[in-house]
Amino acid sequence: MQMFAMILLIIVSIALITSVVLQSGKSAGLSGAISGGAEQLIGKQKARGIDAVLNKATIVLAVLFFVLTVTVSYLL
Repeated sequence: MQMFAMILLIIVSIALITSVVLQSGKSAGLSGAISGGAEQLIGKQKARGIDAVLNKATIVLAVLFFVLTVTVSYLL
């Protein structure tokens, strides 16, 4: 159980880092490079939708990261 929780924590950590890096910040970040091409193909509304999905995914991954961290520390 402990090993499974640790592996899941590593996977969630990598996914959380990825979702944070892909979000657009004040200077449009890495997400601007991705959604910039998407704006030309699918319009600006869909590109904003990508940011909304990344924002929600970050929140879910952060909560999951917190729960898994507490779980792993309890199992140790």
